[in-house]
Amino acid sequence: MKCLITGGAGFIVSNLALELKKQGNNVTVLDNFLKGNMKNLEGFKGEVVEGDESKIPDEEFDVVFHLAAITDTTVTDKQEMYDNNVNGFRLILEFCKKKNCKLVYASSGATYGDGPVPMKEDQALNPLNVYGESKVEMDKMAKQGFFGKTLVGLRFFNVFGPREHFKGKMSSMIYQLALQMKKGKNPRIFKHGEQERDHIYVKDVVTAVIKAASYDEFGIFNVATGTKTSFNQLIDFLNISLKMDLKPEYFNNPFVGAYQDTTVADMTKAEKELGFKAEYSVLDGVKDYIEWLNETGWYE
Repeated sequence: MKCLITGGAGFIVSNLALELKKQGNNVTVLDNFLKGNMKNLEGFKGEVVEGDESKIPDEEFDVVFHLAAITDTTVTDKQEMYDNNVNGFRLILEFCKKKNCKLVYASSGATYGDGPVPMKEDQALNPLNVYGESKVEMDKMAKQGFFGKTLVGLRFFNVFGPREHFKGKMSSMIYQLALQMKKGKNPRIFKHGEQERDHIYVKDVVTAVIKAASYDEFGIFNVATGTKTSFNQLIDFLNISLKMDLKPEYFNNPFVGAYQDTTVADMTKAEKELGFKAEYSVLDGVKDYIEWLNETGWYE
């Protein structure tokens, strides 16, 4: 399979590129290296092209995996967000139509905002930030622009795992708490730690993305575990994995009024139509991740 991956030096994308290459595929990575870091691609033996979506190689590809985006949910400049996420996606969509190739792109659980749980793909969308709004617009464009080949949007929930180090403040809560604990500090979470999220390990996300390339029509799917884990439970899992016994330090949530107390995906559609079900529990994912961090030394 000849693949093009956008945003290839980013977190999820670098894991995808390395796995696709490991499976014997012909892989080209496109990245402007403004958000990612080339270190994420150490060991990658495929082609690397520097640039944004306007620099797509004029070649034939079996599938384009489009994961390049601004993913910082704190960005408030709608024009900047749309110039990158929406307009970049438009170029990708036009390219795939022209070349008649499959397209799998990253949507987001942020499209649901503070909607009811478990979150289902066909429910009303209510994003709480311009990042989520940009992903809603991309989903609309994808549906309207479906051209008869595989066209799949994947709504990633809270992804964690290897190679997220360079995301900085946007790295997962699991990584940030592990970093605090590794330094011997009590992990800091909002009062009283009962907020819940649907965390999914990046290895499972990569599996879902690759499976999506075999879907033969249009579809939007959740990519999550379908289970919710509280902040307090995360600290328990990290204590187990780090062999520590640190207690949480609670502080007031500064985002009252624009904050989701619980996010969890309904995975019925993805399991039935994509055949995807997460293999890693959150605890198993945290254990595997901490082992990787210890081996690589990728603590800040």
